[in-house]
Parts: sequence; structure tokens; C-alpha cells
Amino acid sequence: MGLKKGQTGNPNGRPRGSPNKTTSNIRKFVEALVRDNLFSMKKDLKKVSPKDRLMILEKLMQYTIPKQQQISVEAQIQAEYAALELLLSNAPDEAIEAITERIVKLNQLNKQENE
Repeated sequence: MGLKKGQTGNPNGRPRGSPNKTTSNIRKFVEALVRDNLFSMKKDLKKVSPKDRLMILEKLMQYTIPKQQQISVEAQIQAEYAALELLLSNAPDEAIEAITERIVKLNQLNKQENE
């Protein structure tokens, strides 16, 4: 196993989500392998039965089309509030005051329309 955090001269370690060198090298190798064999792969795919061809294409699609994930309304709202909180924590006071004034005005207009 590798060294513990901070023992490599980098106290924070590798950034979360960044691939290590081996993963990066393997990914580049596979990309080159596919790129160099596209013509023969197409030719081979035509030789496969339609049913098997669809199965192969479906398996390949997962690498190009992102899967949709179900998310609850509550989780979406929570994520929006978290993003807003982060935005507001980094915003200057003048911007927060302007946003607050705008919200108050919009609420007043909304109340007038509902009366």
C-alpha cells in the first residue's frame, strides 16, 4: 500500500476524484486500442446476429450516454439550498443586500396579485 497522507511531501494528498497514473495510462491505452481498430470492429459487428449486435451496442452505450439517476424532490431542494448557501457565503455583503431587497419586493408583488 502507498504512503499515508502527508508523507509524500503533499500534506493534502492526491485530490479526490483524480485518477492515479496507472488508471490514466490504462485509459489512454484502451482509447488508442479502440481508435486503431474501429474499422475492424465495425466489420466484425456486422457479422454478428442482430440480437447479439443490439446487446453489444447496449453495453457500449453505457460508456457514452450517462445513466439517469433518480433523485427525490427533497434531495433536489436540499442540493439547491446547499449551492445557494455556498454562493451566499462567498458573496459580498452588498450583493446579499441587493438579493434580499429583490426578494422582499417580489414577495410584496406576489401578495398584491393574490389579494
